[in-house]
Amino acid sequence: MTTPCILMCPPDFYGIEYEINPWMSRSRGSAPDKAKSQWNHLHETLLGLGVHVELMEPRQGLPDLVFTANAGLVFEKRFFSSRFRHGVRARETPYFDDWFARHGFQVEHLPPDVYFEGAGDALFCGTTLFAGYRIRSDVGGHQYLGKILQRLVLPLELVDPRFYHLDTCFCPLAPGEAIYFPDAFDRYGCKVLQSHISRLLPVNQDEAVRFGCNAVVVGKHVIVNTGCDMLAADLRAWGYQPIAVELDEFLKAGGNAKCLTLRLDGEEAAVWDE
Repeated sequence: MTTPCILMCPPDFYGIEYEINPWMSRSRGSAPDKAKSQWNHLHETLLGLGVHVELMEPRQGLPDLVFTANAGLVFEKRFFSSRFRHGVRARETPYFDDWFARHGFQVEHLPPDVYFEGAGDALFCGTTLFAGYRIRSDVGGHQYLGKILQRLVLPLELVDPRFYHLDTCFCPLAPGEAIYFPDAFDRYGCKVLQSHISRLLPVNQDEAVRFGCNAVVVGKHVIVNTGCDMLAADLRAWGYQPIAVELDEFLKAGGNAKCLTLRLDGEEAAVWDE
């Protein structure tokens, strides 16, 4: 197995400067020192698992640049840049595009009439791309990617505004295995998941709102937010090793472990060569 490679951005300028999802509250804000400590713990945990971590330079005025998962979709050495629905996040795109261009990726953009928010809404499980839509991303963007990549794309409608990105309620573990929060999807979306993934591990609501599904998978290790004890027990029963890392400061912005990371080599569960 090749060394996993992940892109992160230090939270030097992270904070709640606007409100674009139900988790964000400018009046509540965030605690910068605590956020840095929690981010550092996640960073150190990944390094301890043998992950190679690349770092982006944080930028003042871009508090959500820390959520690198939303930068775009990585497929081999191609980077499909996000087109954010909210203008406050669209300001991040030039910095992400520049980073990927300087690091040898072919930077590509989707048609101008579609929104697409990267690995936040597009996750491979095996060779199939599961794609969340309605709240942030458009079906058209996913259909475009399916044609370009020549991969099966299965759109999943998200129906709960708290789970506005697919990675907040769905996490591939390996080809044919994933965790998910069923109530974040419409009935048809649940049927799609159940039909195409042989082993699905449901997460209860209490742990879903702790963003238990927003996990980082490194082989058989799964990094999850603290307070997800039932999910951790279920993962152990499935042969995985859960690692709890408190990331509550980022939950205030509607993000957690997965949001803070972007796999530069493709998700562990993605199989590029059939």
